[in-house]
Amino acid sequence: MSEPDRGRAANADPPLQLHVVPAEPSTSPHWRGLLDAGNEAAFGSTWLALQCSRIAGVAAGLLLIRPVHSDAQCLSLTWPARDIQVSDLSRLAEQAFAERRVVVAPGRVGPEASPAQHVALIVALPLGATTPIAAAAIALTTTAGVSAVAPETVAEQLRWGAGWLETLPWARRAKDLSLDVARAASCLDLLATVGAQPRLPEAGISIVNELATRLRCDRVSMGVVKRNGTVRLQAMSHSASFKHESHLADSIENAMDEAVEQSRCVAYPLLPVMEYAVHIAHQALAEGSKTVGATTMSVVLNGNHGEPIGALTFERHRAEPFTADTLQLAEAIAALLGPQIGLQLRANRWVAGRLIDRLRDGADALFGPRRPGFKLAAIAVAALALTAAFAHGEHRITAKSVLEAELQRAAIAPFDGYIRTVPVRAGDTVQSGDLLVALEDRDLVLDRLKWRAERDKLLQRHREALAKHDRNNLVLLEPQIRQAESQLELANEKLVRARILAPFDGIVVSGDLSQMLGSPVEKGKILFEIAPLDAYRLIVQVDERDVRYVAVGQSGTVALAGQPGNLLPLTLSKITPVTVAEEGRNSFRIEARLSEPGLHLRPGMEGVAKIETGRRSLVWIWMHPVFDWLHLAAWKYLP
Repeated sequence: MSEPDRGRAANADPPLQLHVVPAEPSTSPHWRGLLDAGNEAAFGSTWLALQCSRIAGVAAGLLLIRPVHSDAQCLSLTWPARDIQVSDLSRLAEQAFAERRVVVAPGRVGPEASPAQHVALIVALPLGATTPIAAAAIALTTTAGVSAVAPETVAEQLRWGAGWLETLPWARRAKDLSLDVARAASCLDLLATVGAQPRLPEAGISIVNELATRLRCDRVSMGVVKRNGTVRLQAMSHSASFKHESHLADSIENAMDEAVEQSRCVAYPLLPVMEYAVHIAHQALAEGSKTVGATTMSVVLNGNHGEPIGALTFERHRAEPFTADTLQLAEAIAALLGPQIGLQLRANRWVAGRLIDRLRDGADALFGPRRPGFKLAAIAVAALALTAAFAHGEHRITAKSVLEAELQRAAIAPFDGYIRTVPVRAGDTVQSGDLLVALEDRDLVLDRLKWRAERDKLLQRHREALAKHDRNNLVLLEPQIRQAESQLELANEKLVRARILAPFDGIVVSGDLSQMLGSPVEKGKILFEIAPLDAYRLIVQVDERDVRYVAVGQSGTVALAGQPGNLLPLTLSKITPVTVAEEGRNSFRIEARLSEPGLHLRPGMEGVAKIETGRRSLVWIWMHPVFDWLHLAAWKYLP
């Protein structure tokens, strides 16, 4: 360490010594009373006595504590506790509380209805930092109209002590919060107990056993509301089984019915919050089982418009009647368990029971005060049903359709040969006499020249024989000449047929030989198919279930896929007894004529046709497929 550092260390202040002296507990009974007070009245009385003892010359004192609820009365406490005249004290305290200021005025204090009352100086002021929570009035004895203590000193002392009173709302809130936390914990534990059981009987036993332990009850019972509105006992604490026909079960069910019918908690003896509640069945249950108190409450299913679905009955067989706190805890538990129990009730019901519930819910929505949208929808459905029952419409059968040419000609190969020229292909429009395909004709030309030369040679020989009058030669040459002429005509005909021409105006619907130039073709092979442009027929594929409604001469319309906005009228011309299996269904082939064929129609176009079969009721039109299916299913499966 350097010299400067040593110098600074030597001149530094010595360390402070901390002396801890244990505090002596206060021996004043008033201070001890503040700490041990169990309620607001005891706390306020002790606080007032403490303040009056610390102020000299106090003749009397009054403390008004504002209630938690606005509709309750103020708590009025006096010092000394004996009967004294406090009308002036109360009046000035209320004035100070209302005006929120210190009020100093003379008044009379002393025993009530006694001539010993005397005039004192009363100091009244509100107590509270921001919002007054109480008001105090202190009466000071006077001598010749002057008190021994100044009013300002009294007010200062009361303000210093007001901090104790300001803790009262927080104490109330802490107490309420602790009760709420305890109730919430109990409710959540019970909810977990119910959720752990898959069925209602096991869940009911777990609930009543847990409630009997938590609420210190000798017996807890749970019942559920039946369809006739009465309650049936479901579970009883500490009992695996019980007899429904026993007197005890009947008494408990009567008590539950009593609570459910009133839709409120009922107890015997009645609690202050149960004013005007009918408790005859509870009294009978209590007297029959020698209980000091019994209570029952309805468990409300929130998802079912608040209707009761069950009840819980609590019994105590000792001198420990139910309190308001116990009742509030039981109500909180019932409100939380109600929806869960309702869900398990619905889950355990059969299909018929669930159907009845759905019908009841629908009736409540239809005739109840709520759900206006549901009512409007029901009215609309009813109006639609009435309209469908009495109104009639056109029954139309919908079916697939395809357009075909009414007349179709095939261009075939007239003889074995080779393709030379193909000026058209499928889809081209041709006129009558246009060349479709030309076959190779060089061999045919040579063959024609051959037979022409043969014919000329035979004719020359015939003329020579005729000039020589050679009858034998003439007889031999005439057949040879006819044969040569026939072969020549055949060669000419083949040359003509080597050029295949269009037989009429139309469109080439099939055939494409543009990639087969020079390829050989056999006699009779179809080279092209031609259809006219103004003669079509529509093939409608009607389902076998609808063919019974179809007849020749019926009309309808068709919308082709290539022209969906152009509806073409049609008339049925022929019903062929031939079925076609397609997509797992059988359909009949029905021919129809187009009344107004368009200019842009082409064979092979597909669309959807609607055939009008006559006017029927709308209900029959919409429902007859369902009825047909039901009839067939009944015939198939019924013995």
